[in-house]
Amino acid sequence: MAQAGDTQPTPEAITVHEQSRTLEVAFSDGARFRIPFELLRIHSPSAEVQGHGAGQEVLQTGKRHVTLVQIEPVGHYALRPTFSDGHDSGLYTWAYLYELGRDQEQLWRAYEERLAEAGVDRDAPMAGRAAGGHGCGGH
Repeated sequence: MAQAGDTQPTPEAITVHEQSRTLEVAFSDGARFRIPFELLRIHSPSAEVQGHGAGQEVLQTGKRHVTLVQIEPVGHYALRPTFSDGHDSGLYTWAYLYELGRDQEQLWRAYEERLAEAGVDRDAPMAGRAAGGHGCGGH
């Protein structure tokens, strides 16, 4: 929860670049990031992707060509994108967008390692999930 005096950077400009499939976010501290749609999608903060606890994350594949169909503000703290694969349940807070932008090189490396461990590549179709749900029955 934000406290008085917090200096968490907030977005000053958000631009969707459809051709390069990136979301550009300029923050109040001068940082500017171009975050690929694929990175946003594979690191969605939703339960469908993150699970409900450590070790329950679902490895996302087949998202290289995903696009943004829509992006909506949620209050004054987050965005809710709708991706071309139908995924729309992730709320990306300003802090999370900043983290994704700042840490994208490390996130890509970790993703590639997870793919290698699973013996799949990033273009493999998603396995074992019905479209539009994550199967926990809790939502």
